[in-house]
Amino acid sequence: MIATTKFFIGIDVSKPYFDVALMAVVNHVKQEIETSRFDNTAPGMKLFEKWLKSYKTAFNTDSLVVMENTGIYHRLLWSFCSNRGLPIHIGNAARIKWSFGIVRGKNDKIDSIRLCSYAFKEADDLKATAALDPELMLLKDLISARTKLLKQRSGISVSVKELGNVNGKEHQKLIEKALKNAIDGIASSIRNVEDQIKKIITGNQDFKRNYKLLLGIPGIGHVTAVYLIGCTGNFAGQPSGKELACYAGVAPFEHSSGISIKGKTRVHRMANKELKKLLHMCALSLIQHNQEFKTYYNRKKDEGKHSMSIINAVRNKIALRVAAVIKNQASYKNNYNIAA
Repeated sequence: MIATTKFFIGIDVSKPYFDVALMAVVNHVKQEIETSRFDNTAPGMKLFEKWLKSYKTAFNTDSLVVMENTGIYHRLLWSFCSNRGLPIHIGNAARIKWSFGIVRGKNDKIDSIRLCSYAFKEADDLKATAALDPELMLLKDLISARTKLLKQRSGISVSVKELGNVNGKEHQKLIEKALKNAIDGIASSIRNVEDQIKKIITGNQDFKRNYKLLLGIPGIGHVTAVYLIGCTGNFAGQPSGKELACYAGVAPFEHSSGISIKGKTRVHRMANKELKKLLHMCALSLIQHNQEFKTYYNRKKDEGKHSMSIINAVRNKIALRVAAVIKNQASYKNNYNIAA
């Protein structure tokens, strides 16, 4: 009989370091869990690799690494696993936490052990995260930078405008002059960031193809198309329409139980708020300028539906169309006039 060994690795990541728990399973028998801590730096990655090799860890599909999505702090590990051929699953922190059930006590070492056990129990159902794409990471960083710059410019501009309502003219001129360079500098940075985003989109054939498909969907503009490519990893996981709508927080869910709880069907608060906001703006544009959705909105309004309920239905329809167009890799076809 040939001995088969599987390796399950749970990693709890923080900014300065990461804790690792490693469990080998030999012929379906779990071995003792080994733990260690490494600096979340390039030298730390080398020590981590040496540690794994000391336990004869397989750098192939016989191993599985599980960690929570920490924003940017897990990127070094993600890059390490991608370059070494280690399958990795970067999961939603809340989903993983809920899978633990009721637990008491918490520290980084315990969390890494829990992640290791989670990897073992859920191995058959966990999808491996795509290898880290440096170009995609750059696009996501630029999108994030653009959002932050827009908020800064808006904050300063609104503050200046509000001061103008209470200050005298001379006073206000001094304030505007003092802040003019800051506002102009932010505006210049926004233009530079947008130019870099356009270069990345046009220079990558996969991005460019999906970008063009997205722009063909009524209501989807440049900003929303770029954000969709960034937040979904260029649709690497091939999300269904329901999954994308759920991720954006526009999928309605029933809220009832027995005879005592009869809540309204509603969306869940857990969502990508930025994507939800963009889809909301797309929906408002469609209701005002697209005949199909203008008719739909008016019909539902006449039926007594609440305005926000109708708008959310439009947001949901946009998400479904996005998923369908990307899945089929075919331009959106508007059959509204034909049906009419």
